[in-house]
Amino acid sequence: MARVCTCKGVQLDRETFSCSICLDLLKDPVTTTCGHSYCMNCIKSFWDEEDRKGIHSCPQCRKTFIPRPVLEKNVMFAALVDICYLCLMDEHKGHETVPAAAERTEKQKELEVRRLNIQQRIQEREKDVKLLQQEVEAINGSDHNQFLHNYPSLSALSESTHSSSINIRPRRYFEDVTAAVSETRDKLQDILREEWTNISLTVTEEDVLLSPAEPKTRAGFLKYSHEITLDPNTTHTHLLLSEGNRKVTFMKQQQSYSDHPDRFTGCVQVLSRESLTGRCYWEVEWRGGGVRVAVAYKNISRTGLDYECGFGCNDKSWALRCDTDSYRFLHNNIPTVLSGPRSSRVGVYLDHRAGILSFYSVSETMTLLHRVQTTFTQPLYAGLCLYGLGSTFDHTRSFIHLNTDTK
Repeated sequence: MARVCTCKGVQLDRETFSCSICLDLLKDPVTTTCGHSYCMNCIKSFWDEEDRKGIHSCPQCRKTFIPRPVLEKNVMFAALVDICYLCLMDEHKGHETVPAAAERTEKQKELEVRRLNIQQRIQEREKDVKLLQQEVEAINGSDHNQFLHNYPSLSALSESTHSSSINIRPRRYFEDVTAAVSETRDKLQDILREEWTNISLTVTEEDVLLSPAEPKTRAGFLKYSHEITLDPNTTHTHLLLSEGNRKVTFMKQQQSYSDHPDRFTGCVQVLSRESLTGRCYWEVEWRGGGVRVAVAYKNISRTGLDYECGFGCNDKSWALRCDTDSYRFLHNNIPTVLSGPRSSRVGVYLDHRAGILSFYSVSETMTLLHRVQTTFTQPLYAGLCLYGLGSTFDHTRSFIHLNTDTK
């Protein structure tokens, strides 16, 4: 049954907003003249393959177009897909979401009410100050008897200017009343500024959730163990999948795979079928040549040179390069040489919401090799790049369900 997400009482069928080429939610949706919608990159790649025929067709209804249509973004679908994506993220599952703009407007209304209340308090204190000054001026020329007669009312008035956080000490004969009043005003202004800052922080920090601390032991990491299978549609032709698409082997002879827009043609690598958006952990074991253990956005290029589609060589992927005698971390084609014990098994920990990606050398103990703190803007996919004849990858110790025993 198709998955349905509900936002503010509106039901959205996931299949309606899915691309029939990549089977995922539409990204940069465009609609052909026959009425079918696809991801911009998916339909472009599909039509690029048909350029040599001179005739372009709809993948669903097979209607042909001559010449190749010019595609424009479907703005309405794009907005609805954004809503669907929010509902699929783990922190929004099962409850209603409110647009940030609407929530901010509500918070600003509350802030304005509180600001006006504080401003009114200041104005009331200013009135008391003026009255106190008038009384002081009135007794400046009076005799001792008149002063003592007026003292009770002056004392009561000065007490009325006190706040729960303000303490005014009257000076002898009220000669420093003006200074005390200025102090009162300054402190009230400080209160206003502090309240304003606290309210502003409340508004800007809305929807911020604190992630639990990263585990310290392998047993702790395995609570977040995540089963990963490799996607045959992304597999390079020099790679062979086996064992339920959980093992990949580098093959000298090209494999006969069908054409697919998701298939890597420039680099010998493969992506997982499952997307990663929460907290998860998996392990990679290999033997033979070198390997890059990576995570990447789904819109990483599938063709071109290494810096365009290679894991770690662009801003759409992060990779740990494991050679026979060294480790290197790669992102945006910037290498970082790492130190750590050599092992044929690497653990990967991801906290997507917190923007944490960690790589561990796994043997009898777990040794942190590198940790990344960033902001992930899209779901991630596990990736693997092999180089060297006979290299194999095996992550049979990865599970899709949390709290699953790993032997």
